[in-house]
Amino acid sequence: MKSNYRWLVVTVFFLFMLLHQADKLLIGPLTTPIMQTFGIDEAQMGAVFTGALIVGSILYPVWGYLYDRYGRAKLLALASFIWGSTTWLSALAPTYPAFLITRASTGVDDSSYPGLYSLISDYFGPKVRGKIYGLLQIAQPLGYMLGLLVATLFVSSLGWRNIFYITGTLGVALAIVIFFAVREMPRGKGEPELAELEQIGIYRFDKKIALGLFRKRSLLLLFAQGFVGVFPWNVITYWFFRYLETERKYTPDAVFMTMAPAILVLASGHLIGGTLGDFAFQRTPRGRVLVSMFGVFAGAVMLMITLSVPIENQTLFFVTLLLTAVFIPFAASNVVATVYDITLPEVRSTALAVQYFIEGSGAALAPLMAGLIAVRSSLHDAILIICVSAWLMCGTLLAFTAYLVPRDIKVLREQMRERAAYERARQIS
Repeated sequence: MKSNYRWLVVTVFFLFMLLHQADKLLIGPLTTPIMQTFGIDEAQMGAVFTGALIVGSILYPVWGYLYDRYGRAKLLALASFIWGSTTWLSALAPTYPAFLITRASTGVDDSSYPGLYSLISDYFGPKVRGKIYGLLQIAQPLGYMLGLLVATLFVSSLGWRNIFYITGTLGVALAIVIFFAVREMPRGKGEPELAELEQIGIYRFDKKIALGLFRKRSLLLLFAQGFVGVFPWNVITYWFFRYLETERKYTPDAVFMTMAPAILVLASGHLIGGTLGDFAFQRTPRGRVLVSMFGVFAGAVMLMITLSVPIENQTLFFVTLLLTAVFIPFAASNVVATVYDITLPEVRSTALAVQYFIEGSGAALAPLMAGLIAVRSSLHDAILIICVSAWLMCGTLLAFTAYLVPRDIKVLREQMRERAAYERARQIS
């Protein structure tokens, strides 16, 4: 596989993630005009956020199985088409109940990423996957910023419905690009033991191997930390704009001038975390997990400091917010890479889908929980309580993962060597 083509695939997937995240996260900066349109409160808007998250979480195992059983590239094209069409439906919704249902339907394609990461793992080897995943995950906060920019500049002139029409159309267009531009790769081709073989066998989803995932102790701990680890992301994504508007009294322009640099710094944190994870992994098999653990503990401490800054001191708030943004994405690319460090290629989409399903099954309730706390207390308290407690639990579980993960990595490398020996013997015979 030519190196230039590998980077073309990365570019296409980066655009997919960038625009998909912009569409998905636009609802954050558009929360206030949507609430005004339907005349709803924070708890009802929290239900809108939670609906899409629940649908996405439920469908993770389905997408994971399909990706491990069939061609991942064509399924990703289908996911992009679903993204575009469901966004159009939510823009057409005339009432709050209709919007609640159609917005929930946008969660169908939100569970499509395990196949993307699995396919990339067959283009790039384990030594550089942290960087590649970190690069791709930059698209998520940049999509957030793109959504913020679009909402700030165009919501008054276009309205939130027309903005969703535009992003939905982009989803359909990208479906066509993925369908024709991205080629499937044999599962396992990116593993160093198999990379030099001209041909390898076809490996697909195996129920026995998939069930064996639940006997890997380090993977079970990653699942457990994932359950609490995404609570903060969903709370910050869906409520931080409103927190700035209503409790810190920021104007729309001030929100943009604060959040745009923070999102850029957060984007850099994905690449920094992935790069540090690769660097540490080449020195110890615990490296990626240790970098993840440091990131979540540092993020918890910095968020407590940030939210304690007095409202009138916007400069200090801005500085501490940027420092928080550096650390909180450290775990994202490293958790994905670690899942793939300990699982066979033919069940990697399933393994990551289970990881995301567990994450989403708990974190889907986070926006609603934050909304309920905000109604009774404040968004400040909701963000602080949910985020800090979740990160402290997550960091503790990652510490236990770091202790156990070397054994599971060793087992996978032995399996890959055995598979490579089998493939060579089969080709000779």
